[in-house]
Amino acid sequence: MDIFTAAATLFLVMDPLGNIPVFLSVLKRYDAERRRKIIIRELFIALAVALAFLFLGQYILGLFSLRQESISIAGGIVLFIIALRMIFPQRGSFADEYGADEPFVVPLAIPLVAGPSLLATLLIMSRSDPTRMMDWVIALLGAWLLSAIILIASPLFYRVLGERGLTAMERLMGMLLVALSVQMFLDGIRG
Repeated sequence: MDIFTAAATLFLVMDPLGNIPVFLSVLKRYDAERRRKIIIRELFIALAVALAFLFLGQYILGLFSLRQESISIAGGIVLFIIALRMIFPQRGSFADEYGADEPFVVPLAIPLVAGPSLLATLLIMSRSDPTRMMDWVIALLGAWLLSAIILIASPLFYRVLGERGLTAMERLMGMLLVALSVQMFLDGIRG
């Protein structure tokens, strides 16, 4: 996997377009300036978690003696479930679930940006070729930066694309993610 493919995969897994309605819903009671500060803070928290997992995840899972193939199969299953939720979303408001408190870490940083599928993908990348950690960091930073730009500009995207446009983009990303998840699953079985 080259850096561009890795970055594209991580970007699809982060699903910034699919997260726009959730971010806007959770942050709807804040003014534009406060909303932007919260989004930036949560994005940096998500990046810190992702980088920590990229470097330390394999050691943590090494304690449990997990093999690369099992991580690939499990990651493929998790990505497949996430992709299905992107294609067939469940109804419900995150804002209602998290009440009146300002979101901190949950749900924006984790699990929306740095969710289980991103962490599993990072783990697979780091375990597949530990000598390319700098490539994986560059791919993660590229995907994160593009996701950050989209999420910070989320009100603009929402106005331009509308609810239907965002739904269509999320479902398209979900279809691509289904293909990636099946490939990860097959690579694990082949291994």
